[in-house]
Amino acid sequence: MSKPNPYADDPYTWGPPQQGSHEPTMADGQGYGYPAGGPPAYGYPQPLPESAAQPGPAYGYPAHGQQPTLGANPPAPHQGYGGGQMLSIGDIAITNDSVVTPSGTMPLKGAVWTATDMSRTEEKIPTVAIVLAIIFALLCLVGLLFLLMKEKRTTGFIQVTVTSGGRHHSTMIPARDMSTFPMVMAQVNSARAMSV
Repeated sequence: MSKPNPYADDPYTWGPPQQGSHEPTMADGQGYGYPAGGPPAYGYPQPLPESAAQPGPAYGYPAHGQQPTLGANPPAPHQGYGGGQMLSIGDIAITNDSVVTPSGTMPLKGAVWTATDMSRTEEKIPTVAIVLAIIFALLCLVGLLFLLMKEKRTTGFIQVTVTSGGRHHSTMIPARDMSTFPMVMAQVNSARAMSV
């Protein structure tokens, strides 16, 4: 091959036939990435044409003077037992008559609650105890008492699921210690009592 690209002089080009220029243009004749009448200015924002509307607010911020909305059924304000949030389990909030989740609002009456313990507790001898047992093993085997030291560590999650009104939501609560599951079960039992 003597040429770097043997098909460079081929008249065929890929894609649909183009009308006129191959560069995309804006409304005022300014090419994409090229300021009008100047060198390329990549990485710099291009000025808007006079006919363009003013840009709106940045993503996630409401327009000036407007309040953010939360959709058709916004959750009740957090007011305690007077009509707002009464109980919260992970990202599930329970009000007087509804269950508010990220996947939507469900009716509280008739809600089905389940909790699954997916945590585990491991018991092992810490590294410090092994080192101390080796160091003090020479003193009348007293160092072997250090091997009686145990360390308990709980890992995993507790999964709480609610189903009501044709909707389903599940949340995972991290298990910090062995008392996490009984605490979550007490909250789920309270939610079951309110759902009757």
